[in-house]
Amino acid sequence: METWPAGTVTLLFTDIEGSTRLLEELGDSYKETLAEHNRSLRASVENHRGIELNTWGDAFFVAFHSASDALAAAIEAQAALDASGSVKVRMGIHTGEPIRAGDGYIGMDVHRAARIAAAGHGGQILLSRATYELVDPAGLRDLGSHRLKDVGEIQLFQVGDAVFPAIAGARSSNLPTFDPVLIGREEE
Repeated sequence: METWPAGTVTLLFTDIEGSTRLLEELGDSYKETLAEHNRSLRASVENHRGIELNTWGDAFFVAFHSASDALAAAIEAQAALDASGSVKVRMGIHTGEPIRAGDGYIGMDVHRAARIAAAGHGGQILLSRATYELVDPAGLRDLGSHRLKDVGEIQLFQVGDAVFPAIAGARSSNLPTFDPVLIGREEE
């Protein structure tokens, strides 16, 4: 039986970029493409002692005892997926202290990991500063701080030097977060 990570946990979210368009293009053969994607991800997760928590269509949610294992699994899976050439997968990694609940985890750290993955592009692996501080920084590039929907300002790092479009759905700024308090209108 798998021992679930407790305390500090590293979470990995993955998602195929453009999966709906790909399904339309491939038709019935999408089934084989998705199966190969799933095999590649599961093999890498198993090789690095990850625990698959959930899948939704073409997305994975995985927990690791260590940030290094999560990063190694993501790099290995991305290399296998790139070699197959059939799909482009975005991956996001965040380390925190999520709350164990039933057959998964809940809490802001789960949401942060999901938003980091969603901010990426196919073929891109992004990680938070919390994860960056726990891994070997060689080969990681600082992308700066980005405001991600509902989770606030997060400093993101990318694996490798590949050039991707701007972080999806993020607002980059050096301005402080705005607190919309209306002065003199407390009664409204």
